Amino acid sequence: MIILASQLLSHRLYLDPGSGSILLQIVLAALLGAGVLIRSQWAKIKSLFKGKNTDLAEDDSDDEE
Repeated sequence: MIILASQLLSHRLYLDPGSGSILLQIVLAALLGAGVLIRSQWAKIKSLFKGKNTDLAEDDSDDEE
């Protein structure tokens, strides 16, 4: 049943290269944006799991620079 449905839908669906590249760019931008967000908030994420105060974590990150 699933194979039959996929064969019927595959003839009707078409993804042109322009749309495919836009979708690829959206996925890559989302992944890179998530990476930058995690990197910028890494001190807060670490303090969340360690139980430290976020103000102290920011002070520690300032000392490292």
